[in-house]
Amino acid sequence: MKILVINAGSSSLKFQLIYMESREVLAKGNVERINEGKSFLRYKAHGKESIFERDIRNHNEAMEIVLEKLADPEIGVLKSVDEIDAFGHRVVNAGDLYFDPCIVTKEILEDFKHKIDFSPLHMPGAIAGLEACMSICPKTPNVTVFDIGFHKTIEPRVYRYGIPKRYYENYKIRRYGAHGTSHYYVTQECAKLLNKPVDEINIVTCHLGSGASITAVKNGHSFDTSMGFTPLEGIMMNTRSGDLDPAIIEFICNKEGKSVSEVLHMLNKESGLLGANGVVSDMRDIIANINDPAVKLSYDMYAYRIKKYICGYIGVLGGVDAIVFTAGVGEHTPELRRDVTEGLEFLGIKVDNEKNFGARRGEIEEITADGGKVRIFIIPTDEEMVIAQETEKLVRK
Repeated sequence: MKILVINAGSSSLKFQLIYMESREVLAKGNVERINEGKSFLRYKAHGKESIFERDIRNHNEAMEIVLEKLADPEIGVLKSVDEIDAFGHRVVNAGDLYFDPCIVTKEILEDFKHKIDFSPLHMPGAIAGLEACMSICPKTPNVTVFDIGFHKTIEPRVYRYGIPKRYYENYKIRRYGAHGTSHYYVTQECAKLLNKPVDEINIVTCHLGSGASITAVKNGHSFDTSMGFTPLEGIMMNTRSGDLDPAIIEFICNKEGKSVSEVLHMLNKESGLLGANGVVSDMRDIIANINDPAVKLSYDMYAYRIKKYICGYIGVLGGVDAIVFTAGVGEHTPELRRDVTEGLEFLGIKVDNEKNFGARRGEIEEITADGGKVRIFIIPTDEEMVIAQETEKLVRK
């Protein structure tokens, strides 16, 4: 079975074509700057990467060029797009009726359009990607796999907010979380490394990328997670504020005459590391400019908040078997792994910094120091494979 995994954003479309029998990625790439001018497709197959510039006005045109290249006689990997058995789509959050993967019908797609406010930054792109696939390949099934899916096991005492219950009953305002496919994947991999059944492990998983979340995993299931009703809650991120006093929103609105939507845009796009130092948001740039006092402060704020969540989750779990670092920042920033674990020796957490700084990119590595009671792993995530596996499972049913 060949499955094309789609992760559609507002102006982008990432894809991977996976041959499920061998788990081989046949081709992958992304379309950028959709309807923004200077659009292009970055396409990689047969070990070679190509870039194609073209005016791409919408997601339908983006899907057309992706399918065109996949079946291209020279650089393609398919004789025909009919070889694609299913599309698997990443969807962040469509409300509490959609935790489990589902095959999308026209009725479900229409329902998604009424659930955009659960994930206003991500849902429009996902809907556009679904519409494009259903339009171009109407006979090929489309499966949605939800970021919140792994977090369906969180209990009401954890996911409910301290607001009048009518807001939960009427509007389903609650903690949903995100990055569930990543947290699920590294949990499964960590169980193998611990040589224990997955339902017997307690761990903390740290998905640290431009968006970042931390999850407490109890007996192999999500028990608590840092992101909340939206991906804005939790630790500080590249451009997202993370946790803050909600009264700040009204305060800024009153002081600067801004609307709530304008302030929320600022909290999503102009805050976090970027907001705190005013210059850079990418962790590679943070490390390169760490001698700048403002950049150093933003880094220290970021590391402190991660450490606080890790310690809090160890507390509610009553101890853990392991801590896992994953995603771009988590996998590739040894300085951060050192700093968020430093001083936690009293919890049995000790990192071997020779192993930490010598960790190979893209490889599973253990960086636990001798005498450490909590094992520390770097596990590269593979959200696309999880989406493909869930899609295959549902389509075969």
